[in-house]
Amino acid sequence: MKLLISTDMEGISGVVTWDQVTPGHAEWIRFREVMTGDVNAAINGACEAGAEKVFVSDGHWNAANIVREKLDARAWLNSGAPAPMSKMQGIDSGVDGVMFVGYHARAGTHPAVLDHTWADSVLGVWLNDRLVGEIGLDAALAGHFGVPAIMLSGDQSASKEAQELIGHDVEVAVVKKAHGRYSADLMPIPVAQEKICEAAARAVTRLRNGNAPRPFVIAPPVTLIVEFARTDFADRAQLAPGAQRLDGRKVEVTLPDMIGAYQAMRALVMLAGE
Repeated sequence: MKLLISTDMEGISGVVTWDQVTPGHAEWIRFREVMTGDVNAAINGACEAGAEKVFVSDGHWNAANIVREKLDARAWLNSGAPAPMSKMQGIDSGVDGVMFVGYHARAGTHPAVLDHTWADSVLGVWLNDRLVGEIGLDAALAGHFGVPAIMLSGDQSASKEAQELIGHDVEVAVVKKAHGRYSADLMPIPVAQEKICEAAARAVTRLRNGNAPRPFVIAPPVTLIVEFARTDFADRAQLAPGAQRLDGRKVEVTLPDMIGAYQAMRALVMLAGE
């Protein structure tokens, strides 16, 4: 069994502020270690339950957050940006399942720690009229390859979002209870990481037994709508080939499949700037 662990940082155990996830900040240096510990917990649980190969995709910011020399030696790491599939790099390599470690809820969710969708310039993203955040975008890209999303760690709102989108058979590890964007009840980090390990083991066991969630599939062609926070962001995003301006803040583009939609979303956000 071959697994991909896709990682982000806002949903990592103990994280509640941007300082803790912003490269170069002293707090980020501390929480790189915690992030690596969360990922190692997922690797350990997956391998204990029978995973034979594990690939980790560092998906936060510049994709150079995980402390490489402290990553569990049973896993290979994708690092550096931009990668063709961003934090889902490796999803096209024949993996059997994907786990989301350190994920956060979509923009506008309350209560949720550091809620956003890709960038604070984005208010919302729709795939064929279905509102999604990064959980949905990444699960849909996995679904394009027939790969189920089997586990997620993050706060209670990220976990709820995953279960509502993917199904209640997706395993979750709630590592903090959000009260707002910058506040949460935080359990001891060793306790949180044990929860991640246990959820990963349950997820792999379900996958081996044939009762994992179904892949989350968006039927092609895929119409992508991105709503930006300001009209000037949309002014720039609409310059993408094939893009149409829907109103002051929304830009739409239709792509043949989910790979195209995923890459178009990234390109629109980069064009928009901040």
